[in-house]
Amino acid sequence: MSRFSCPLLLVFIGLIGCGSENYAGTGRVTPPEADEFNGTLYATCKMRPSTKLPVGQPKVYGHVLFRQDGPEEELQVLFNLHGFPAVERRVRAIHIHQYGDLSDGCDATGGHYNPQGVAHPGHPGDFGNFLSRQGRVNQRITARQGATLFGGLSVLGRAVVIHEKEDDLGRGGDAGSLLHGNAGRRLACCVIGISNQKLWERTTHQQLRRRT
Repeated sequence: MSRFSCPLLLVFIGLIGCGSENYAGTGRVTPPEADEFNGTLYATCKMRPSTKLPVGQPKVYGHVLFRQDGPEEELQVLFNLHGFPAVERRVRAIHIHQYGDLSDGCDATGGHYNPQGVAHPGHPGDFGNFLSRQGRVNQRITARQGATLFGGLSVLGRAVVIHEKEDDLGRGGDAGSLLHGNAGRRLACCVIGISNQKLWERTTHQQLRRRT
């Protein structure tokens, strides 16, 4: 291929051809890890309290886990979190934020991941609100709004953030409501990275045992 071929291909066919060589020049459009699990991708986010957490706020630990059985399938998310006050029964918001940058506590993660430039709660990773029970959140959901582990809009490398307050789901009547749901300060965060299936399977098994 001549030195002019790739730019010409990109002009006429966009991301096809040499522009699709996203994984070490292999020409693949999906991570090679998907081959290990029959097309399924797994990801893990290990939650830690913000390094800028004020005194008196809960220190939340645990994992947020992801599984997607292919680019056209819905993204499944498991929350296995602990460290909330054991006696409280209040909901808190959880969202995916733009940057996987924890250099300034959770503040460096930027705003909500919003590749389409739409109002909250229409962002990929606007997970909504979660009720802690006996200091824990153990829940499985199907992510909406196009959240995916595959392709150019993948959430891999971005951050999951737990907030102090409830998400008003865009009904607050002000600008903040349409940006972030007025969910308050950031209590804990983590970066989403590709993983194997082991932690997903173990956590799923544990959650099933708790229900029986």
